[in-house]
Order: sequence, then C-alpha cells, then structure tokens
Amino acid sequence: MSMVTVYSTKNCPYCRMAKAFLEKQGVPYTSIDVGADDAAAQRMIALSGQRGVPVIMVDDEVIVGFDSQRLNELFGTPAANELYDVIIVGAGPAGLTAGVYCARKLLKTLIVSENIGGQALESWAIENYMGYRMITGEDLMKRFEEQVHTLDVRLELVRVSGISQDAGLFVVTTASGTLLKAKSLILTQGKQPRKLGVQDEEKYLGHGLSICSTCDGPLYKEKKVAIVGGGNSAIQTAIEMSGIASSVNLIVRSTIKADPVYVKKMEGIKNIIVHQHSQITALAGDPFLQRITITTKGGSDQNLDVDGVFIEVGWTPNTEILDGLVELNDRREIVVDVDGRTSRPGVFAAGDVTSVKSKQIIIAAGDGAKAALEAYEYVMKLT
Repeated sequence: MSMVTVYSTKNCPYCRMAKAFLEKQGVPYTSIDVGADDAAAQRMIALSGQRGVPVIMVDDEVIVGFDSQRLNELFGTPAANELYDVIIVGAGPAGLTAGVYCARKLLKTLIVSENIGGQALESWAIENYMGYRMITGEDLMKRFEEQVHTLDVRLELVRVSGISQDAGLFVVTTASGTLLKAKSLILTQGKQPRKLGVQDEEKYLGHGLSICSTCDGPLYKEKKVAIVGGGNSAIQTAIEMSGIASSVNLIVRSTIKADPVYVKKMEGIKNIIVHQHSQITALAGDPFLQRITITTKGGSDQNLDVDGVFIEVGWTPNTEILDGLVELNDRREIVVDVDGRTSRPGVFAAGDVTSVKSKQIIIAAGDGAKAALEAYEYVMKLT
C-alpha cells in the first residue's frame, strides 16, 4: 500500500476533490493543513518547489495540483464499457443540475469532469443565489454535489481529451484513453482562467503566480500580494486577501467594473492600493516571484516588490475538445438556442461555455435543467 500525504488548505476546493477521489478509491492518506501550519508549508515548498496547493506525495512521487489523470493512473478504476443515455461533460452548476434532472427522468447518466464545481469553486462569497444570504462557492457546490450523490448518476473525475460522433452514438475520449459512449450529450465544461500574456508567466505558476486565491491565499499570510483584474472576482479577492496579506495592490487594466456593493466594501480598507489604467508587463525573481513591473496607460513604469500575484482577468471557453462537433461563435462559445439545443441533433449545452449572454451561477443551473429536459425528449424519440 502506498504512503499518501495531501498538503492542503482549509478552503481549497481542489484539495477537497483530491481527498474525495482518494476516499472513493479506498486509499488511506494523511492530510496536512499548510494554511494553519507554517512549518508544514515550508516542508511542502521544499519537497515540491511549489507555493500552491494541493501537493500530493505518493511514496516518493510528488503530484502538484489535483492531477486527475495521474491519480487515475495510480488508483483509478476504469469505467465499465456501457452505453449511457446521456453523458454530461463538466460538473459545475450547469452539469450537476443537468445530472439531477436526467436522473429524475430515469436516464442512464454519466457525468465526466476533471473537477466538481467548476469556476464557481473560486468564489469567496456568493450573495446573489436565491435561498442563501451569503455562501461560499465551495459550500454551494458541495450542496449541489451532495444532491447528485442521492441519485443514480455515475460521476467520473477524469479529463476529457476529445468528443466525436460515430455510428449515431457520441464518443467521449478521456485523457487515460477510455472511450465512453452515449445516445446524447450535454456540454457544460465551462471556462478556464485567462492568462496575463506576460513573458515567463508559465515559469512562475505555482512559484508566486496563482489562479486560485481560495486555494493559495492562506500561504501568503503577512506577505505582499497583487491582484490583477477589475471585476467582481478581483475585488472580492482583494477584500479577502486584505485580511491575510500585509498589503494588496489591485492592478486594473482600465477601470473597476465590479458591482457597487463590492466596491463599497473595498473602500476604506487601508492596505489595498488601487492602480487603474495599469497592467503587469514583467515578472522577476528566482526561484519564486519577488517583483513585478506595472505600466500605466501613459507609458510610465513602476516596480513593485510582491511575494504573490493572483490572476482574476476573466475566462475563456473550454471548447478546444469539440473539434468542429458543434457551431461556435466568434468568442469560441457554443451557440445554443433558448432550450439549450446546439447545431448538432442530440447535443445540448448549458452554462458559461455557451453563447448565453449573462454568466451567473443561477442562470447556469437553470439552463442545465432545460438542457436535461431537452436531452430526455431526444432520447425518448430514439426508442
């Protein structure tokens, strides 16, 4: 039996998913909260070279992040060679809701996703989802997941590498090479974080550059950080990090576009410094990030000493796996009609991966329900 240790932080959703995967496979592990134990955090950094969680030690192997492909290779059980009525790609608000509605219609349902919760997981506080005055993204998605587990839905934590249609069936290929087949598809794979587009960006990911503040924020206690972005998520991150870090520089390319309620909360927080009409143009430090250069609209440069940067500059659709399967718009979003139907019969879509204008959790969930009901009608017509 392998010796497994998971270095994590309390509110990291990807840490929770790594632990859930191990528990599902019956793999015993030791969990260490590096957000609460500075000495353990330093040990993790020394072992992995990373200032980010989760870090998973399997004997002498270091696995950085929730690497579902590697964990499946080590501990996973391949999905049975079955034909499903519907495969749902993605397990965010839209995908999980679609799973509930498909199961209630007694469709044989499989949800395939690299993670559970999608980008909703990275929300510090959600104050506009009906039924909750305020709830974290992780807690809300945990409620969604718990409801799915009460129903007859198979959930596979694995990355999808391709989707095609063959002899009337839809074929989903996973990163491990498994072929999953279904009569219909619901695409809900959401979006992925947009990058800064700065030289050496990849070098500093996990070395001071982070795309998940809820995961890595606790590692920056009393350190200097910068947040890049001007929307709701950026302002929320700045507010939360102001209570953890010694100073927060908010770097906004143009002007702040967050909801007034978040802007009002940020006003008066003394350790937040706002730089509008500015962008990061250089990163420096070895081996970890130590300094950034920001350039203002007028062309002047300023160097800032920072220990970490959290990127909150928006998202791009996860549609590279589709390879012409359905029509996309000029933003690479899946084009859908009011009922979630795509350009290909039998394929439906919902959530932030689609052309629907408003990107909100409550809208994604509702559209996931609609897509499921359309998939049910489609499958029933096949019988």
